[in-house]
Amino acid sequence: MIKKINLFANLKSDFASGLVVFLVALPLCLGIAMASGAPLFSGIISGVIGGIVVGYLSKSHISVSGPAAGLTAIILTAITDLGAFDIFLTAVLIAGLIQLALGFLKAGSISNYIPTNVIEGMLAGIGIIIILKQLPHAFGYDSDFEGDQAFSQSDGSNTLSSLFSIVDYIQLGSIIITAISLIILIAWEKVPFLKKLKLIPGALIAVILGVILNEIFIVTGSTLAIQKEHLVSLPIPSSLEEFQQIIVTPNFSGITNTKVWIVGLTIAIVASIETLLCIEAADRMDVHKRFTDTNVELKAQGIGNIISSLLGGLPMTSVVVRSSANSNAGAKSKMSAIIHGILLLLSVLIIPVLLNKIPLATLAAILLLVGYKLAKPATFKHFWKNGKYQFIPFIATLLAVVFLDLLKGVALGIFISIIFILKGNLKRAYSFRKQEYEPGDIIHIDLAQEVSFLNKAAIKSTLNDIPENSEVIINAQDTVYIAHDVLDLIKEFKKIRAKEENIKIKLVGFKKAYKLENSEETANKVTIEHYYDAAKRKTMQREIPS
Repeated sequence: MIKKINLFANLKSDFASGLVVFLVALPLCLGIAMASGAPLFSGIISGVIGGIVVGYLSKSHISVSGPAAGLTAIILTAITDLGAFDIFLTAVLIAGLIQLALGFLKAGSISNYIPTNVIEGMLAGIGIIIILKQLPHAFGYDSDFEGDQAFSQSDGSNTLSSLFSIVDYIQLGSIIITAISLIILIAWEKVPFLKKLKLIPGALIAVILGVILNEIFIVTGSTLAIQKEHLVSLPIPSSLEEFQQIIVTPNFSGITNTKVWIVGLTIAIVASIETLLCIEAADRMDVHKRFTDTNVELKAQGIGNIISSLLGGLPMTSVVVRSSANSNAGAKSKMSAIIHGILLLLSVLIIPVLLNKIPLATLAAILLLVGYKLAKPATFKHFWKNGKYQFIPFIATLLAVVFLDLLKGVALGIFISIIFILKGNLKRAYSFRKQEYEPGDIIHIDLAQEVSFLNKAAIKSTLNDIPENSEVIINAQDTVYIAHDVLDLIKEFKKIRAKEENIKIKLVGFKKAYKLENSEETANKVTIEHYYDAAKRKTMQREIPS
C-alpha cells in the first residue's frame, strides 16, 4: 500500500534533527576525504548530494547518506593506481550506473535475509567503535581522522593503543568543553522543560557554547585555548575562480581503462552492501517501524553517485553514524536528511569561517552519546536472555565489526546464524496459509511448524500488505519454533502499525515464552476451524519459499 508523504508535515522536529546531523556530518565528510587521499571539498560534495538528492529519492525515513569510512581504503588505493582523481571519478560514475541497474534488477531484497541479531550486533559494534575513536578527540588528541572506523589506523597505531597515548597529549581545554557539552546533551534529554524545546537541539547549544568558551580562552591568552589543529577545518575559497577550481569533473579518457571498470564494480558492490545493511539498521531504529523499499534505495544511491562523480564528489553509501544521530535527534521523515544536505551546502557558501571555530571536542561529545545509544547495556541483556542461538551471532558480529571491519563482521554473524538454523530446518519442513482478502472478510495467517529468519522477507511483505481498517488473526497453534526476528515483526506490527492504521489483530496459540498475549475469545473459534473446514469461507493456499 503506497501512502503519500508530506515532507513538511513534521518540519519542526525534522529541522532540529537535520541540524544535529549536519553538525555530525561536517567533520566526518572532511575527515573521510582526507583519509581517502582526495580533495577535502569532495567529501562535502558527497555529503550535499547524499542529503539532498538521495534523501529526496530514497523511501527511507531515517537513513542519511554521505561519504563512508568503509570505502576509504578502496578510494585511496584506486586514486594511487589510476594516477589521478579525475580518472577515479569516472569509476565512481560507473559504480553509480551499476547500482542503478541493481535496483532495477531488484537486488535490494537480499537485505531481508539478514537476521535481526546480526543487524543489532553490527550497530552495537559501530557504537563501541564510535566511543573508542572519539575518546582521544574528547581529550584533545586528534591523530586519527574523523570518521575512521578501522581498528588499524593510518598512523601505525590501532584503536586501543591510541587510547593509551591520550595520557601524553591531554589538552585541558578540550576536556572542559567535552564535559560541558555532555552535561548539556544529557540535560536536554532528561530535564522536562528542556525536552520540550524541540526546535532547538541540545547539540546546537553545545556547539555554540563550545565555540564561545574557546574564543574566551583565546582572547584571554589562557593555556586552555584549543589550537587550530583541534578545530573543524573547512576549505575556504577566497574568490569565485578558486571556488570553480575546487570542482573537479570526470576524465572520460579513462573509460577504456580496465582498471577503471574494476574499481567501479568494486565500489558498486561494497557501497551497495553497506547501504543495504544500514537501511536494515535504520528501519530497526525507526520508532514507527516503517519498512524501506531497498530496490528504490539502490536506485537512489546509484543516481546520487552519478551526480556526485560529475561534480567531483566521493562515492557515498547510507551511513549508520549519521542515521543513528538522525534517529536519536527525533527525525520523523526524510526531510531531516534533505535539510542536513542543504545546511552543508549553505555552510560552505556562507559561514565557513564561523564553522572553522567549532572544537572537535564538542563534536566528540555528540558522537559519544550516539555511540552509547547504539551499544547500550540493555541490548546486550536482551540477547543474553533470548538464549545462545541469539546471543552468539550477536556478540560474534559485534567483536568482528570492532576488530576486523563491518562487512566481515556481518558475514561472520550470518554464517553462524545459518549454521544454527540449518540444524533446525534439517528436522522440520514448514508452510504458510493465508486467506484471500476480500472486503469484509477476516484475514487469516496460519504459521507453520518451524518459522526461521529465512522467512522474514515473506512475513514482512505479508504484514506490510495488510490494508487499513481490517481484521487479522495470526494462528501459531501448530508452531514449534518461531525465530526472534519474526516475533519482533509481529510484536512491532501489533504495538505500532496495527494501532496507527486501525487494524484489529488477534493472536492465537503463541507460547508464553514468546511474550505475546493470545486473544482468548478467538482461540476456541480458531481451534474448531483448525479441525473442521468452514465451507462458507473462500480460502487460498499460498506457499512462501524459505
